[in-house]
Amino acid sequence: MKLQYIDPISAGELHLTIHEPNFDRLFYQRDRKDKFLTIALNDGPQQEVTIDGITHQFPAQTILPLMVNQTFTFQKPEQVIAWQYNRNFYCIVDHDKEVSCVGFLFYGSAETMFITLDEQQQKKLNLLQQVFIDEFEDRDAIQRDMLQMMLKRLIIIITRLAKKQYLQDQSLTEDKMDVLRKFNLMVENNYRKQHTVQFYADQLNKSPKTLANYFALYNHKSPLTVIQDRIILEGKRLLMYTDKSAKEIAYDLGYDDASYFSNFFKKQTGYAPSDFRNAKSTTTTEG
Repeated sequence: MKLQYIDPISAGELHLTIHEPNFDRLFYQRDRKDKFLTIALNDGPQQEVTIDGITHQFPAQTILPLMVNQTFTFQKPEQVIAWQYNRNFYCIVDHDKEVSCVGFLFYGSAETMFITLDEQQQKKLNLLQQVFIDEFEDRDAIQRDMLQMMLKRLIIIITRLAKKQYLQDQSLTEDKMDVLRKFNLMVENNYRKQHTVQFYADQLNKSPKTLANYFALYNHKSPLTVIQDRIILEGKRLLMYTDKSAKEIAYDLGYDDASYFSNFFKKQTGYAPSDFRNAKSTTTTEG
């Protein structure tokens, strides 16, 4: 089942896909102007999901939030229920830091979150899913408001679960968590040009040491590792999905010296950029 709402004025879109065997997503959604945040539920037995070329176990009855910059494929997409929405549909409420598109689910962590649902939570989401279906079919003047309200409810439920499962240290207070969220968002917006922790620390009015301490409370990667991982991820995507040369990619990612970038990439991945592209090309051909 595929359901969608499109606002002709704002171009806001909300999609609900239920147990579709062909559910998938193109790299960067090259056929669309807008990009979508995704909340995916594995509604069947454990399966594999591949995110940005890395395979993870996707347990049964587990929620997986996916950002606009991530590519993903499911081993069994027919088991997946997915809500997808763009910024124009919901993120006009950016001031709501907990549930908007820059909230905890999508920018609170640099790691992939698999959020487990117990039996009671499964029932709650099943009921909410049915209300979504009813509202998609009820095309009246307040349809957008109703769908936005339900999407907010969905995000609040999942955010609460994610915080319980991923924020165990009581020392990581809301204000510190907000700094991590802002840091992750700023990296996403600036990683192509800004590669130092000092830049982000200055923007947040914190010292690099303070940022490192906050990340340590989260048992998280260091701030520098978050920046470098984002650069490497983009380098991998460009090598896999474009014909750009290593020199062009280095320039795109803010490196004037292509050899420096090549050495950095090899140190992080074990491959020179050209070797990485060839290895991935061979794997794709064999597959």
